[in-house]
Amino acid sequence: MQTSQHINKSKFIFHACRKHRIIAGIIFVALSAFFVSFAIAAHYHVDMGSRLGRCGFKMMYGIPCPTCGYTTATLAFARGKVISAFYIQPACAFICSTFVLIDIISFIIAVFGVNFLFISRFFAEVKIRHIIFSLIVIVASGWAVTLARAVAHK
Repeated sequence: MQTSQHINKSKFIFHACRKHRIIAGIIFVALSAFFVSFAIAAHYHVDMGSRLGRCGFKMMYGIPCPTCGYTTATLAFARGKVISAFYIQPACAFICSTFVLIDIISFIIAVFGVNFLFISRFFAEVKIRHIIFSLIVIVASGWAVTLARAVAHK
């Protein structure tokens, strides 16, 4: 193997500056609070529908809206029922899985001060419009599954 082909650890990780550690800490606390609040709501059987309101889109048009099932899927995910969350609303379960991954990475950055090169490359190469487009595709895919189920059950 040539020397240029050797994997160098310093190329994958580097020391995180104070600013990055603070941002990662804020992201970690926010995402953890999000999941903890849903876990508490799931544990105490809080009726999130009455708190967040019923789906006006579904009441008006008789079909599920693009985000129907997100609260239920998030509650299932927070309870640890990941497979059930994917069955209830696949897009939401995928987003929750991504949030867990982001939470773990932000914890590592905030606590240990280790940053990863792939994160820097991601933010350097990926534009916000790409992220928004990806989210639209994910939500639309989840909606397609929900609509297919609604049509199949009628």
